[in-house]
Order: sequence, then structure tokens, then C-alpha cells
Amino acid sequence: MLVLQRKKNQSILIGDQIELSVLEIGSDWVKLALSAPKDISILRKELTEAARANRESAGVSSLDAVKKIIKKEEK
Repeated sequence: MLVLQRKKNQSILIGDQIELSVLEIGSDWVKLALSAPKDISILRKELTEAARANRESAGVSSLDAVKKIIKKEEK
């Protein structure tokens, strides 16, 4: 992991196509702006983790439902 310090209105370039800019800095928050091509998805990490957890829990429910159907067919 690379750790960098930036001040307000400073940017970081990632490759040739992605720019990360610091717009505002608060006491316990930072407002960032990301500029990237449309084919690169930009998501907050907590949203992707929540989506993964939802998929996993849905998978368990689906698996349980399939097991119940198989048991019914065996009877």
C-alpha cells in the first residue's frame, strides 16, 4: 500500500487515465473527486462489502431452498 499526503486542491494520478483530487478537508473527513473513464467502475468499499454479504446470505437461503425441494422429491 502506498500512503501519500495531499493538501486541498492537490491531485494524484493513477496511470494515465485516473485522477484523484482533494476538494475539501474537514476535521474528520475528506471530500475527494475521482475522474476515470466510464468503463472503470468506482464504488465505495463498504457498498461492495455489503453487496457481497447480501449475495452470500442469499446463496445460503437459495441452497437451503434447493435442499428442501430435493427432500420433497425424494419422498
